[in-house]
Amino acid sequence: MRRLFPVTDETAAPAPGGASGDGGGREWSLDELAAAYAYPEPGPGGPVPWLRANMVSTLDGAAQHDGRSQPISSATDMRIFGTLRALADVVVVGAETVRKEGYRPARAREDFAAMRQAAGQRPAPAIAVVTAGLDLDFSLPLFTSPLVPTLILTGAAAPPDRVAAAEKAGARVVTAGDGIGVDPARAVRALADLGHTRLLTEGGPRLLGQLVAAGVLDELCLTVSPMLTAGEAQRIAGGPAVTVPHRFGLVSMLEEDGFLFTRYGRTRPAY
Repeated sequence: MRRLFPVTDETAAPAPGGASGDGGGREWSLDELAAAYAYPEPGPGGPVPWLRANMVSTLDGAAQHDGRSQPISSATDMRIFGTLRALADVVVVGAETVRKEGYRPARAREDFAAMRQAAGQRPAPAIAVVTAGLDLDFSLPLFTSPLVPTLILTGAAAPPDRVAAAEKAGARVVTAGDGIGVDPARAVRALADLGHTRLLTEGGPRLLGQLVAAGVLDELCLTVSPMLTAGEAQRIAGGPAVTVPHRFGLVSMLEEDGFLFTRYGRTRPAY
């Protein structure tokens, strides 16, 4: 892997033998990846919520192939995926993605144990599922055997029987909306009130579109996959368009085997 941005004295194109001054031609260690994707340091007033998204897209804009993201991913993309999870307090995901991708609880990883302990984090991030109707299979391991109890983010008008089923399975139900659905800004605040300020969302596209529209997304980690799929696959964010496009700035860009691993951040604070 090599760093393409920001440009430094060490940033260089790969030499004929495959090496460069900034990691080209070798696999980056997990410590290096963690440093490259570190969350912002807390300010004088203490930690504030920082919500980043991690998504993958093909060259022609497809976020999935045959309904799943794995076919357009790579081994390095999955290492970054694991690193971003290891840095997060909580992983926010939509119910449809839970159903399609077969989500399981986040696991504790020995490689990141000391780092998480030093940061005051639990051994693994919690999974927070955003759902209006709680149409979920609560017999799955995500709910019955997580290392950290799974959270359900829903509205005050959620079906009481489904709320009861979620709680019986061991999930913690968090109200983040006055109606049936979830208010994204309220969800961020609710997670922060639980001590989760390093937030990561893995979509899917419908949820990411809602977060973008609400203006609560602080950072996008986007893997650009060197593939073309055509078809009618979703983009990384769906739903109604925002009135004025939100401008983000390039923070960093890494490259390996034609995959681009980018980070974009909002140009002004959200909170």
